[in-house]
Amino acid sequence: MKIIKYFALIIILALSQFSLAQNSDDSMLYRKDFKSISGKNTVSVTSYVKNGIHLVYAGGVGNVDVYSLNKDGILTPISNHELYKGTGPSRGMVADNINGTDFLFVANKHGNVIETFKILDNGSLDRVSLVEDTNETHLGTAITLQVIHMKNASYLFIGGLEETPGLSSFKIQNDGKLTHVQSMKDDETIHTDGIIGMFTHKIKGKTFLYTGGFQDNGVSSFRVYDDGTFKNINNIDDNNTDRYLTGAYPVTGVTLGENKYVIVGHRHHKYYDTTTNFIKRKKFTYHGDGVSVFKVNKKGALVPHFVLKDDETTKLQGQTRIEIVSSDNNEAVLAVGTRDDASIQLLKLNEAGILSPINYLETGFSIYYGLRSHKIDNQDFLIAGSNQFDLNKVVTYKIAPKINREGKFLRHIVNLKYKEEATEAQINEAVETFVNLKNEIPEIVNIEWGVNDSEEGHSEGFTHTFTITFNDEHAREIYLFHKAHLDLVSKVGPIIGGAFIMDYWTKVN
Repeated sequence: MKIIKYFALIIILALSQFSLAQNSDDSMLYRKDFKSISGKNTVSVTSYVKNGIHLVYAGGVGNVDVYSLNKDGILTPISNHELYKGTGPSRGMVADNINGTDFLFVANKHGNVIETFKILDNGSLDRVSLVEDTNETHLGTAITLQVIHMKNASYLFIGGLEETPGLSSFKIQNDGKLTHVQSMKDDETIHTDGIIGMFTHKIKGKTFLYTGGFQDNGVSSFRVYDDGTFKNINNIDDNNTDRYLTGAYPVTGVTLGENKYVIVGHRHHKYYDTTTNFIKRKKFTYHGDGVSVFKVNKKGALVPHFVLKDDETTKLQGQTRIEIVSSDNNEAVLAVGTRDDASIQLLKLNEAGILSPINYLETGFSIYYGLRSHKIDNQDFLIAGSNQFDLNKVVTYKIAPKINREGKFLRHIVNLKYKEEATEAQINEAVETFVNLKNEIPEIVNIEWGVNDSEEGHSEGFTHTFTITFNDEHAREIYLFHKAHLDLVSKVGPIIGGAFIMDYWTKVN
């Protein structure tokens, strides 16, 4: 019986790997839900599972919002929690279990502190610790956090972007409090000036940490020891051939077969205002956008391996987050969030370490560090946010095989009824504003509208219908989160008594 179960397990694993290989080339993103946040924006997003509840934490300026996420990708608000001094944003967030207790660690960027919250049974938060920056640590303008579990203890590694940047390690106590272990000040050799991404690999029982240096345009490798101390292993600079690291930003990694890889993206300094002092090294050459793949050798050092260069078929300009969506021994699916292309690009990394594009979705909003992959049962989701102060949303996407839309276009039907106290002048202004979206949002192919003329008695009080035509999913997303549409919702919302909205695809006549 045990032998039969063993072979059954082998077959299931083989089929799951076959399924990933078969479907990955045709994967696409489909928006499932979006919810308003109580903070000013959504800069960072992370997720966690506690007591069978799938939790989403969206952090921005001022606070952290907590939601549950169901198997259909629908978000339900749970609570919100103010950050230290009401500042932020909560740029770096990571949830983990420390000796039986669940914690959320938050890097409060402009509060110059690291906050530890205990995750309660329903997913809400209770602050249990606060560590402020000192002359010995590098917590000022803290951006990125990484929990590393060693043999006898767990450690929180912290990186940021400040006048005296560097890398710090803190031991995590059972009550969530942090005890300083070591800090390494940035210099001209290592790349820790602006650590916006970190990742760890374990090689033959040894732990290695990889950091990106936004300001010093490179990546560094560190050996981490059981006591939480660390030392630099190797450092790789930007160049114009086999790596694209100007403004090194997101860092992640994956193991495929016998190979370990680190994947690094960048938001090139070209995309910043270089007349200010924010960019420290202003002598750079823009050589395009690309995602760099590094192979990890047996000593834990990074070796340049491959670059996927951006072109007219991809959306890789201004990368701010790279998430591993799924992986098996043969390949991995990655999601790249971009601030300047305002898109999520799906990529495939094969066992040989070669990246290739799959599909992308234009989200309609810039993604600024806030992107998180999450799996419920066997379904992959992405949760996204933006630093846009006029968006105030957290959005979920389902990853599924691409639907063939060839020869079809999209109808977006909006049925409205107005409150009894709404005046004729207000209604006319609302209609005019709605129809004017065609002039504000180029992705709209056409808008037509009319007042209900049905005599059947089944209109449920709805009086106005607007029909918007789009050519594809990208256009619908751009419309939904476009400033002109958001302004319309805000302006007209107070006089709306109800809305009934449906979308459908239809063939061109």
